[in-house]
Amino acid sequence: MTAVITSIAAFLRYFDAVHRRAMRDIAALPPEADSWAPSVGEGEGAWSINVLVGHMAGSRLYFASAYRGDGWIQPPPPDTTIRANWLPALDDSARKLVAALEGTPDGWLQRKVAMIDSDGELSGWRVLMMMVEHDIHHRSQIYTYAGINGWPVPDIYNRSAETIGSLQDGQRTKHATS
Repeated sequence: MTAVITSIAAFLRYFDAVHRRAMRDIAALPPEADSWAPSVGEGEGAWSINVLVGHMAGSRLYFASAYRGDGWIQPPPPDTTIRANWLPALDDSARKLVAALEGTPDGWLQRKVAMIDSDGELSGWRVLMMMVEHDIHHRSQIYTYAGINGWPVPDIYNRSAETIGSLQDGQRTKHATS
């Protein structure tokens, strides 16, 4: 299969956009989000927002370690026990990720990486995309918690479903579809 990402520089630009959205959205959480956790659940489904943010930050470096061929090594999680540490932890992990990946050969995107939990292997670009998808997965979990609590979360790409919906009649007219 052909790589979706063809250069490490392109991947880092993509990651930067994902990281900036995470920073914006985590920053938008109100003070009462600090230490909030679901009242029911197990495992990751019961983690507090503090733990989720720390997990997001630490996991970025887990995937970077695998990509570099240094093993699927999970670093100790950063201290996100208080809200004031959330953004610094995410920003620090982004800097460390860039430092770990910047300058690696583009050929590593096609290089095979052995899986941690099976005999399979993945292309390097897939490992990096798994990292981004993992980050987005937990950001979505935090969005769900925000919704349950009635906390506002910025619209992705600064466009709401309601705004796009209000523009549909104009698009149908312009493009003569029904």
